[in-house]
Amino acid sequence: MTDALTAAALLITAAGILSAVTVCAMSRRIGHALPVLLDFLSAAGLVHLAADVSWNSILVVAAVITVRKVAAIGITVTPRPQP
Repeated sequence: MTDALTAAALLITAAGILSAVTVCAMSRRIGHALPVLLDFLSAAGLVHLAADVSWNSILVVAAVITVRKVAAIGITVTPRPQP
């Protein structure tokens, strides 16, 4: 079961990178791609946490979620340039 969860976390991470690159290419804005990437990384961290429950895994998931929240706040607070 642990190998399957580790492989699933890796696939989710790869899908997140691919999705973020696609969003960035289509919208040409990193501000739209960053939340997509961080959501996928949060999901991968939680799946990996299910495979390996340790304090290190818990801290990694907490760090990714914290970065996700700070980035979301930074994106909404940053004034957008007018076209």
